[in-house]
Amino acid sequence: MAFICPLRYAMAIDQRRCIGCHSCSVACRTWNDLPMDIIYNPVLGGVVEGEWPNVHRNYVPTLCMHCKNPECVPCCPTGASQQDDDGVVWVDSKICMGCKVCVNACPYGMRDTSHMVRRFDEYVRKCTFCKDRVRQGLQNYCVQTCHQKARIFGDLDDPNSEVSKLVGKYDCERTFEDLGTEPMVFYIKELGGKA
Repeated sequence: MAFICPLRYAMAIDQRRCIGCHSCSVACRTWNDLPMDIIYNPVLGGVVEGEWPNVHRNYVPTLCMHCKNPECVPCCPTGASQQDDDGVVWVDSKICMGCKVCVNACPYGMRDTSHMVRRFDEYVRKCTFCKDRVRQGLQNYCVQTCHQKARIFGDLDDPNSEVSKLVGKYDCERTFEDLGTEPMVFYIKELGGKA
């Protein structure tokens, strides 16, 4: 089956649905065979909002933002930090020299260097939007595993895709949008428990 490149991959995270179960983090760690102390997509917070008795707890699932204009790619001296035509930002471990320039350039803190102390493993790690699965027509593991359907992935430029419809329907927010990186992770930021 030939790979047909969509114009722009994106993810919407519906915070109304996220219950902070961390299934996405566990699925990602399993699929990528990560050590226990590496998490590509941590779920932050559990921020409590509202007043008693109308109290809600909101969680913030995070991951690499796969920016349209990533700061981490042009600064890489070896070209290990790359962006494909479909928008996926990834690191080629074979040519990464572990200089951490991309780590410092990323405003989202989503690149991991915790295992760079061992010589055989000196490369920067990060979420790849499960590009190996997605390009086979499969869903990202974090999306597939989310039983609350809080993560939605697809081609943002396809008006018929679920992610495109959600981003068009809701007043979504993107993290550090003012930096001009154009992150491709969109948050539907209403109080939890309403979806």
